[in-house]
Amino acid sequence: MRDFSQDHRWLSINTATVRKSCGVEQPLTDIIEACARRGIKAISPWRDQVAAAGLPAISKLVKTHGLELSGYCRGGMFPVVDAAGAKAAYEDNRRAVDEACELNAACLVLVVGALPGALSGQAAHKDIALARSQVSDGIAALLEYAKSSGMPLAIEPLHPMYAADRACINTLEQALDVCDALDPTKSGALGVAVDVYHVWWDPKLQQQIERAGKERLLAFHVCDWLTPTTDLLNDRGMMGDGVIDLPKIRGWVENQGFAGYSEVEIFSTGNWWQRDTAEVLDTCIARHSSAV
Repeated sequence: MRDFSQDHRWLSINTATVRKSCGVEQPLTDIIEACARRGIKAISPWRDQVAAAGLPAISKLVKTHGLELSGYCRGGMFPVVDAAGAKAAYEDNRRAVDEACELNAACLVLVVGALPGALSGQAAHKDIALARSQVSDGIAALLEYAKSSGMPLAIEPLHPMYAADRACINTLEQALDVCDALDPTKSGALGVAVDVYHVWWDPKLQQQIERAGKERLLAFHVCDWLTPTTDLLNDRGMMGDGVIDLPKIRGWVENQGFAGYSEVEIFSTGNWWQRDTAEVLDTCIARHSSAV
């Protein structure tokens, strides 16, 4: 396993972690500059942040600072209620692939979606099997375009508490089943993003990481699970503040040959988003060395 104690060469910041400073939304340009000043080598920005600043401006700034993208957040949200919805989802996901290519991201992360309408408060139906079928169909269609663009797709399984509204793929096993069905040769075009917040509890986690192997392990996200957790979406912990055995899971991932970034992704309305960007980034650097 790599030694992170001496430097933060393999630290990436998912820009959601510092999207707010003292409760105020921060421009992505400011976040990038703050990361560059600290010698952080990689980021993973969100599409809405990129859109607000303008894709050309962010592309130029990333290149100016020599930053890499450990991933790009996000594509997905495949389940729909009609053909028009399917067409719109496909076109939006194509745009996400194009943006990821412009930014030279390592992968486009897919949060696949679940019951249509549930995220806005009213699910169109209760057929989660149908939603999962639409996810597979949507990824299959997008995969052809992503392959032609040279952009790997990373399915991110989300914790089962999100099965109704955000993602009906909830375990690494489910995600790998889709990968094996759509990309049986392990071409490198389709894989998984392992986010410890979502999968740390899974008794099959080590087995499924081994199943994934180097070819399928496209991204590794870190934070911590707090006890108690006061908000299941927006109360993620800083590494070392919760109950996840981060070094053990990183060891499992790296034993398969993963040699990419450990991407810090923290949503924290009550804590870290209330702090200054500089403090949050400096804490990420310190905890990457001591807790990951």
